[in-house]
Amino acid sequence: MSKSNEEEEDSLPPNQNTKPSSSSQRPPLLTKSKTLNELRTTTAAAAGGGGGPSGAETNPLFSTVRRMKTLQNSASYFSDRDYVYPSFLGAYPNRTRVNHVKPRSANPDRPTVDGDVISAASPENSSRDSDSETGKLLVSSASQASLVSQLGGRRTRGFNHSLILYLLSFTCISSVPYAAYLQNRVAKLQEEKSNLCRLCVDNHIFNGSTPHFGNANVRAVALYTVVFTIFMPFMFYKYLDCLPPIKRLSKSTKINKEEVPLKKRVAYMVDVCFSIYPYAKLLALFFATIFLIGFGGLALYAVSESSFTEALWLAWTFVADSGNHADRVGTGPRIVSVSISSGGMLIFAMMLGLISDAISEKMDSLRKGKSEVIERDHILILGWSDKLGSLLKQLAIANKSIGGGVIVVLAERDKEEMEIDIGKLEFDFMGTSVICRSGSPLILADLKKVSVSKARAIIVLASHENADQSDARALRVVLSLTGVKEGLRGHVVVEMSDIDNEPLVKLVGGDLIETVVAHDVIGRLMIKCALQPGLAQIWEDILGFENAEFYIKRWPELDGLRFKDVLISFPDAVPCGIKVAAKGGKIDINPDDDYELKEGDEVLVIAEDDDTYAPDHLPEVRKGLFPKIADPPKYPEKILFCGWRRDIDDMIMVLEAFLAPGSQLWMFNEVPEKEREKKLTDGGLDVSTLENIKLVHREGNAVIRRHLDSLPLETFDSILILADESLEDSVVQADSRSLATLLLIRDIQSKRLPHKDTKSTNSRISGFCHSSWIREMQQASDKSIIISEILDSRTRNLVSVSRISDYVLSNELVSMALAMVAEDKQINRVLEELFAEEGNEMCIKPAEFYLFDQEELCFYDIMIRGRQRQEIVIGYRTANAECAIINPPQKSEPRKWAIDDAFVVISSGVNSSLQESYLVNLAKESEGSY
Repeated sequence: MSKSNEEEEDSLPPNQNTKPSSSSQRPPLLTKSKTLNELRTTTAAAAGGGGGPSGAETNPLFSTVRRMKTLQNSASYFSDRDYVYPSFLGAYPNRTRVNHVKPRSANPDRPTVDGDVISAASPENSSRDSDSETGKLLVSSASQASLVSQLGGRRTRGFNHSLILYLLSFTCISSVPYAAYLQNRVAKLQEEKSNLCRLCVDNHIFNGSTPHFGNANVRAVALYTVVFTIFMPFMFYKYLDCLPPIKRLSKSTKINKEEVPLKKRVAYMVDVCFSIYPYAKLLALFFATIFLIGFGGLALYAVSESSFTEALWLAWTFVADSGNHADRVGTGPRIVSVSISSGGMLIFAMMLGLISDAISEKMDSLRKGKSEVIERDHILILGWSDKLGSLLKQLAIANKSIGGGVIVVLAERDKEEMEIDIGKLEFDFMGTSVICRSGSPLILADLKKVSVSKARAIIVLASHENADQSDARALRVVLSLTGVKEGLRGHVVVEMSDIDNEPLVKLVGGDLIETVVAHDVIGRLMIKCALQPGLAQIWEDILGFENAEFYIKRWPELDGLRFKDVLISFPDAVPCGIKVAAKGGKIDINPDDDYELKEGDEVLVIAEDDDTYAPDHLPEVRKGLFPKIADPPKYPEKILFCGWRRDIDDMIMVLEAFLAPGSQLWMFNEVPEKEREKKLTDGGLDVSTLENIKLVHREGNAVIRRHLDSLPLETFDSILILADESLEDSVVQADSRSLATLLLIRDIQSKRLPHKDTKSTNSRISGFCHSSWIREMQQASDKSIIISEILDSRTRNLVSVSRISDYVLSNELVSMALAMVAEDKQINRVLEELFAEEGNEMCIKPAEFYLFDQEELCFYDIMIRGRQRQEIVIGYRTANAECAIINPPQKSEPRKWAIDDAFVVISSGVNSSLQESYLVNLAKESEGSY
């Protein structure tokens, strides 16, 4: 080796690549590296001090240093290698090796690529700078070549995969016609053979020995068709995403790699189809059965000698009964028959599962009340409350005359629980059917499920929430009812909890809405009962359907008669007013005697039922002389309220209208006095405007005797025990508290009896001194009148048996009012006027106002005398009777009356001075017939 070559090699480190000159256009030649033997020879020569050229390079010291450097570089070169790299591939890089696919080069002069290293032989006159730049370019070219080689490998594999799939599909498809072709050739050969046998002289040799193939080609085609049809869907589904048309479709629709595969989308669509459409499973089972019978029969036809129709029938028998395949003979028929029987068992198992699920779902739907109600002219009740039992009872009594009706209850409760609670009522519904459904009145679909558009009346019950929440829910229910597209055939009766919320509900519902404010009705009734003892029992008889109630009906034969003649025209009813057609259907209660009925007018009566009364000829009655006694003047009274109601401000306003000036109202409850004033102000009551009553506040618990002892209980004219607002959601606790308060008050009064101040009681009884019944109710065993608000009808028995208090059965009275308005919405106008503080009212009057003691008169005579006082007498109660009789029978029969009897009347509410002057004018009239 020459010196120049040695110097050049020594100057190039092992890690640096040799690059071609920039002026050279041809690829560089690979430079051979020194072999191990050459390196050893060079090292030995250096150690021996071999001669060389003169100058600095021939200096032994310089030569030794140069050879030491060469050995050091060689040692570092071999230290990074795990094996001896071949010398003909050039220098090996001193770094981690990266393996890439080495592409084949068509040009033998092209540089060799191995990872990121390119070794090339350069001409002797090339410089080191040009070699370095060319090495960088070749490294970049090697990286691009590596990437191209990877993509090319992937495309090659994808092409091979598609090619295999195409070949497989082509083989499966072409095998069927090829098999048919072969069978056709065999059939032709057999036919030629048969012809040759006929021409042959030795016919006896071939006679009977020719095999009969029949339709062998058709059966083979059928067999291949079955096999192909069975396996092809599985292959298609497995390689669905690999098919080129699917790939092209995916590219055309711009589906990226993150898109869900088509197989998963197909499975998802099938799952959604089975979930959404209820009959998808049944249809899938039906098609599976048809597929099994059709292809099973085709397979039997292919492997047996049966006809195609007989094979189909055998396939059906195998599907229907898995034991029918036991008599099959031959391997092929047995395999096919077992397969069909197995599929039949699977299909029938799925069918039984579907049928079982359908029956269970239907039974569950019936049990939970999800089925639709197909009814007309029924009464629909929306909601559930403690008043439902009394409401159902009253509606059943009302439908008794027509042989029963249908009542549908829609509530957010389980159907079975509702039916169990209704069954506990222990009441005979007398032919009325009660149907319960679970659902929300706020959902239109649930309302349509109970045929809301075909109901003749809809009752919306108040919920157990507080007053505002209950009324807000009632408002949403009314909005839902107004959203029914089919419209409402009947009217809607809404039970409200607060009278302040009533205008908004009427504004939303319009003319179809009738409201019954439960608290307002009960509060007014309690006040009237406190001022008129015994009135609660009369209202209970009139509001309920068990005795007499209000009815409005048109009687054309009464047109032209005056009201004083109409009053005595019904032997089985008591006329109370006229529905005047000229005034837009306004009901005029207690009209003038001279009012003449016109066409279109209807008569308001109190009767037992709507089909139990009719007008008759006018009876003969006489006016006669009777005492001209005016109502006694009002005296100041002292009343105690035990408990707090949310509408107590309205009750105070009613007392302000009824009581005389100087009256006192004591309020005893646990609400702090400052909070009371705030609640009264929020309710719209200005205490400073009260003229007739004075409020006295006492704070305490009504069930603690120590707190009650601080009150002057013996001085009160009336005591009202209210169902406290804090316990109104619990019927049992509210009634228990009321009953305990009643017993404590009576016990304290009995011990203070010798010190009782009877002035107020005497002043109140002065006008009713001859009525033992009224005196008994007022004195209540020589004590003041106590009116208890009872929510549960079972508590009524405890109060009535003790005979120590009058009571107002609030829930039952409200239920009666709801039922009456549901049967005829016009009755709501009547109830509103009778419960109002102004206008006509129902009250009890002593017999001394109408007759003398032991005077013999018929009930018609008393009715005529009541008309002279601008009153309508509707019933009476004798001195020894337990209850009053409303709309008495046999009104024309005379009887003797006692001065201790009392009469129930509807009074116009005129003041005593006007009534007294009116009676004085009547006294001037002579006695005669009416």
